[in-house]
Amino acid sequence: MDRIKEKLAKQKADLDVANDKVDELEAKIKEFEAEQTKKEGEISSLTSKNAQLEADVEKLEEKLAEVKKEAAAGANLGVTSDNLQRKVAVLEEEAETTEKQLKETIEKLRLTDVKAEHFERKVQGVEAERDNWEKKYEEEVEKYKKAKAELDELATSLENL
Repeated sequence: MDRIKEKLAKQKADLDVANDKVDELEAKIKEFEAEQTKKEGEISSLTSKNAQLEADVEKLEEKLAEVKKEAAAGANLGVTSDNLQRKVAVLEEEAETTEKQLKETIEKLRLTDVKAEHFERKVQGVEAERDNWEKKYEEEVEKYKKAKAELDELATSLENL
């Protein structure tokens, strides 16, 4: 009888440990999911910024082509090319700056994608671990129910004696 009680107590303790581990793993999953949502927001923001920068690059390239045409026409018309060359230089600098920003944004986007993939793998691992613990928990509950049934049966048979 004492052995059964000890066995029941041990199974209850195992059940409590399994419950604690399941709770801990579920909290970790929530953390990873929140972080993944944040990273997805960053990806969305960087993608939007990337599109804007690409549009800016196109506009600047068009302006540059236009200014170059004006510079060529201005030279033919006798207009001082110094002003046009300064405009070209400024536009080229702006184009370079925008291109640099575009490259930086693309790199940030790539890094964020890598991080998002990393966290997705972590979430999958934690979910698998949680599933494992839930399975162990269910097994412990079954063992507990069987032991309790045996104890009840033993108690009934002892009462009948």
